[in-house]
Amino acid sequence: MSQPDNPSEPFKKALAEATRVLADDPDLGVTYTVDPPGMTADQMRLPQVSRRMTPSEVLLARGTADAYAMRRKYHDTGLHARYEPQGQMARDLYEAMETARCEAVGARAMPGTAGNIEAKIGNEAERRGYGQITNASEAPLAIAAGYLIRELATGRGLPDGAQNVLDLWREHLEGSAANTLNDLETCLSDQTAFAKFARQVIDDLGYGDQLGDDPDNMDDEDQSEEAQDEPEDAESEGQENEENSDETDAAPEQEQETTDDPTEATVSMDDMADAEMGEEAELPEGEAPLEPPQPNPISDADPNYEVYSAEYDEEIHAADLAEPAELERLRAYLDQQLEPLKGAVSRLANKLQRRLQAQQNRSWEFDLEEGILDAGRLARVVANPTTPLSFKVEKDTEFRDTVVTLLLDNSGSMRGRPISIAAICADVLARTLERCQVKVEILGFTTRAWKGGQARETWLAQGRSQQPGRLNDLRHIIYKAADAPWRRVRPNLGLMMKEGLLKENIDGEALEWAHRRMAGRPEARKLLMVISDGAPVDDSTLSVNPANYLEKHLRDVIAMIERRKAVELMAIGIGHDVTRYYDRAVTITDVEQLAGAMTEQLAALFDTDPRARARFSGMRKAG
Repeated sequence: MSQPDNPSEPFKKALAEATRVLADDPDLGVTYTVDPPGMTADQMRLPQVSRRMTPSEVLLARGTADAYAMRRKYHDTGLHARYEPQGQMARDLYEAMETARCEAVGARAMPGTAGNIEAKIGNEAERRGYGQITNASEAPLAIAAGYLIRELATGRGLPDGAQNVLDLWREHLEGSAANTLNDLETCLSDQTAFAKFARQVIDDLGYGDQLGDDPDNMDDEDQSEEAQDEPEDAESEGQENEENSDETDAAPEQEQETTDDPTEATVSMDDMADAEMGEEAELPEGEAPLEPPQPNPISDADPNYEVYSAEYDEEIHAADLAEPAELERLRAYLDQQLEPLKGAVSRLANKLQRRLQAQQNRSWEFDLEEGILDAGRLARVVANPTTPLSFKVEKDTEFRDTVVTLLLDNSGSMRGRPISIAAICADVLARTLERCQVKVEILGFTTRAWKGGQARETWLAQGRSQQPGRLNDLRHIIYKAADAPWRRVRPNLGLMMKEGLLKENIDGEALEWAHRRMAGRPEARKLLMVISDGAPVDDSTLSVNPANYLEKHLRDVIAMIERRKAVELMAIGIGHDVTRYYDRAVTITDVEQLAGAMTEQLAALFDTDPRARARFSGMRKAG
C-alpha cells in the first residue's frame, strides 16, 4: 500500500470522521483552511494542519473540532434566538455563556474532549494577548463570564492567559451574581433553563436594560390578547352584518335620490375623480405619471448586494478616534515595537528608495541619431565600421505622477504582531515614497461592533426579515490622506495599537470604498495594495445570509476593479492565501517578511522594464 503524499491527510480524515460522530451529524462537511475557523448550517472549517503536524497544530485542530462538535450536538439555534438579548454587551455575555455550557456538557459526557478544548482556549488567549493584560477594563467581560461558567461546570483550571482574564473579573462576577450562580448545576443540561439563568446573570451584572422583552411573558400576553380578540371579533362581525343590512335597505332610496338630478350626479362623480387623481389630474394631456426612480445599488460590483442599514456606518479620520495625547502615547508604543526591527527596516527603506530614484534619474531612450554616445553599442561599430553610431537620451520616468493606497485589514485576528508589522511597514513606505515624490494614502477597515451593532438591533426590532444583507456597522478609517504631509499625520498610525479598535472585517465594501477614493484622484497611475490576514468575516451577517455572502461580494469587487483597469490592484496575505482572490498577490507565512514583500513588490511595480513587471505579476507566493 502506497504512502499518502501528504502525511497529515490520514489524520485529517480521521479527525473529520470523529467530529461527525461527536456532533451526531453524519452529513456534516469538515474542511481545513488557513481562514479563521467557523461553522455554518452544514459545514465546519477547522485550522489547517501542515505536513509537519506539529503538536500545537494537532491540538488546535482537535480542540476546535471538539468545541464545534459539542456546539452542534447540544445547542438548539431556534431556542437560543428566542431568549437572545437585544443589546450588544448582553448578547456577547449570553453567547459566551452558552458556548461554555455546550463545551462543559460535552466534557462531562466525553472527558477526552476537555483537554483538547482547553488547548484551543489557550491558543486563543495567547493569540489575543490575554496573558499580558493587567487591568480589567482591557479584558473582555463576556469572555471572562464564559470562562467562569466553564470553570464552575467542569471543575478544571484554565490555561494561563484565560485564567488571567477570569481573575481580573472574578470578584465582580461572583460578587454581582453569587446567588444566581448557585443554580448553575440544576440548569446546565437544559438549554431553556440555562437561557433563563444566563439572562438573570446578565441582569445581575447590570445589563438588564439590554435584555429586551421576556419571551415567556410575551407568550402569555399573546394568548391573552387572542382570547380577548375572539369576542370582539364576534361582536364586530355582528355590527358589520347589521350595518350591511341597513345599507341594503337604504340602497333603493339612495338610488332614487341620485337619479332625480343627473347634473348633480355628474358633478359629484367628477369631484370624486379629481380627489382620487390628486396631482395626477393636472398632468398635461397624453402624459402618464412618472414612476419614482430606482434607488442606486449599494455596490457597483454587485447590484444584488444588500445592506440592511447604512445609517450607522462611519468614514472617520484616525485623529477623531482618540485624543492627541493618546495618539502620541500609542505612537510611542509603536516606535518601541519598531526598535528591534530598525536596522532591517531602514535597509529595506533605503533599498526601495535607491531603486526608485535610480529609475527616476537613469531612464534612457536608445538608438537615437543624437544625444549621448551609447558606449554599450560601440562593439557593433568595431565589428562593422559601416554601422552608424548609436546615441541615447536620459528621460524622466512617469511614476512621479503616481498615487499609492495601502488598505490595511484592521480586524481582530490582526491583533498583536501582525498589526504592529503592518503599521510599521505603512510608516516606512509612506516616508520613503514621499521622498520620491509619490503620494501615499493609508486606509484601514473594520466594524464598529462585534457580531452586529446598531444595524442588527434595528433588524431585530423590525421583525428579523429573511436574508437582510450586511448586518454590521462599518468603520472605515483614514490614517493618512494622499495630499497630507507625513509629518502631520505620523501619530495616527499609533491608533492601530488601541485596545478595542480591531473587530470584524468586511473586505468587499472596504475595497470598493478605497477604489472610489482613488478613482477621483488626478494622478495618471494608481496603485492599490491590500494587506489582510483572512477572508471576510462578520458573524452577524453570515449567520442570517448565505455562508459565502461576503466572500462573493469581495470577488465581485476585485473582478470589477481588474476589469476597469483604472487602478492596479495587488495584495499581500499574512498567513492567508489571498492568491485565490487576487491575480497579483503574494502570501507570506511570517509577519517578519511583510516589510520585504511590500518593498520588493512596489519596486517591481515601479520598474519601467516590462519584463521585470511581468515577473512580479507571475509571482504568487513567497516564504
